[in-house]
Amino acid sequence: MARIAFIGLGNMGGPMAANLVKVGHEVLGFDLAAPVLKAAEESGIKPASHASQAVKDADIVITMLPQGRHVLTAWTDILQSTAQGTLVIDCSTIDVESSRRAHEMAKAASCLSLDAPVSGGTGGASAGTLTFMAGGSEEAFAKAKPILEAMGKKIVHCGEAGAGQAAKICNNMILGISMVGVCEAFVLAEKLGLSHQALFDVASTSSGQCWSINTYCPVPGPVPTSPANNDYKPGFAAALMLKDLRLSQEAALASGASTPLGAEAAQLYALFEKLGNGGKDFSAIIEMFREKM
Repeated sequence: MARIAFIGLGNMGGPMAANLVKVGHEVLGFDLAAPVLKAAEESGIKPASHASQAVKDADIVITMLPQGRHVLTAWTDILQSTAQGTLVIDCSTIDVESSRRAHEMAKAASCLSLDAPVSGGTGGASAGTLTFMAGGSEEAFAKAKPILEAMGKKIVHCGEAGAGQAAKICNNMILGISMVGVCEAFVLAEKLGLSHQALFDVASTSSGQCWSINTYCPVPGPVPTSPANNDYKPGFAAALMLKDLRLSQEAALASGASTPLGAEAAQLYALFEKLGNGGKDFSAIIEMFREKM
């Protein structure tokens, strides 16, 4: 079993670290929020007073942080305290450029590195069923895979440094666009007098099927486990969807890619958040479409 340092123990990082404990790893954790650190301790994670304390003598370091600047700041600190050959994995969702810079920092410190953002939300983090999209060397991926398998059900090596972030950004742009389309269709169905169940029964088994309708249907009833049946309490908050859509548009601008639907989805989620809905599940955007825009 490995000695693992886990930096960032929030809604995603906390349950991910707890799953590492469950399979027998020794996990030392750090988070800036004292209540979060205390909750992690109750899951068997050994609390550290500082990130550098957590990573000392660790075989593997994992970070799960909000933005690229947080990752770069944390890695600057972490890499001063890690031994050569330590594997450092970033599971945050950040911009590709920051991810590549983090890999360069790790290489300069003679450490292995992997960017491995996740898909599956808080439910997947708790259940250990996340999908990991990994970028980095074959050596780093081979060393990381058994650790990631304790937290997820599908581990994909997408390519070299930054490739995991690129895959995550593209995937979530698809998700944001598809959810907007599904929500628009249900609002149209309501106006036409078609029941939610009728549209679901047709679309979920024909050409309209997609994850946003089959698994995460934005109206109550057809998919009992979707947030629509729980007052849109977030499995994946609208503010996080907006973050990912903005990352996709930054990447599109930098690479010269044309993503008009991604841009439109980003604008719609920006408006939804501006109206005070950032803390709701991203599927709750259907409520905005029911209003006159």
